[in-house]
Amino acid sequence: MGEPRPRTSAATSRDEDRTPPTPSTPKAPTTPCQQSFSLVQPSQKNKKHKPKAIRVFRSVFRSFPIITPACKFPSVPVGLSIDSRKSNSGSRVTGTLFGYRKGRVSLSVQESPNCLPSLVVELAMQMNVLQKELGAGMVRIALECEKRAGKDKVTLLDEPLWTMYCNGKKTGHGVKREATDEDLNVMELLKAVSMGAGVLPGNSETEGLDGELAYIRAYFDRVIGSKDSETFYMLSPNGDNGPELSIFLVRI
Repeated sequence: MGEPRPRTSAATSRDEDRTPPTPSTPKAPTTPCQQSFSLVQPSQKNKKHKPKAIRVFRSVFRSFPIITPACKFPSVPVGLSIDSRKSNSGSRVTGTLFGYRKGRVSLSVQESPNCLPSLVVELAMQMNVLQKELGAGMVRIALECEKRAGKDKVTLLDEPLWTMYCNGKKTGHGVKREATDEDLNVMELLKAVSMGAGVLPGNSETEGLDGELAYIRAYFDRVIGSKDSETFYMLSPNGDNGPELSIFLVRI
């Protein structure tokens, strides 16, 4: 009888086939490059509250009765523009209305063109409708919200939801939101523009290859009536006409 032959069976070959492959160095995940913006923080966020003594003095002063003088002061001349009368009663800010022609308008308020937006509100109106309204005459936009009770009170510009009216007609709801990368990109592109209107190349993923983003930028007078009311008056470039656009924020 011959010696038994070693089993070089298919099992051995199968075991060799099952030999784990040499591990390769994993590739680092690719992260999308983030766009850098040169916009700076507005200085108003860094301002400290006025001392308590000043607030007490103002409250006492406002409690005095209003005395009507016997003589009449001269009225404002008829030829003086509305802009001139309002410019001394509020602070000047930069306002930008932008959006795709068939998309909703966004309102951005900046302390200056090189600052980050301090307020962004998505309005209940399409951009092409706003352009038609401005072409027809003066536009009055009112944003209303209800007062909060108890400890839920926030500042007027921090209200998240608004009921919107345009020239007295209810159009829907405006929503306050944080500035997106697309918003910041628009502000970055318009940083050198103080006043004007035009179009910017749009996002092809949103509006297609032919999508264009329209914008209207101007200086606004911000007039604070009380803690529950503020108004933004668009300033005319030539200063000889009244504001073409006024935005009222009211908490009722």
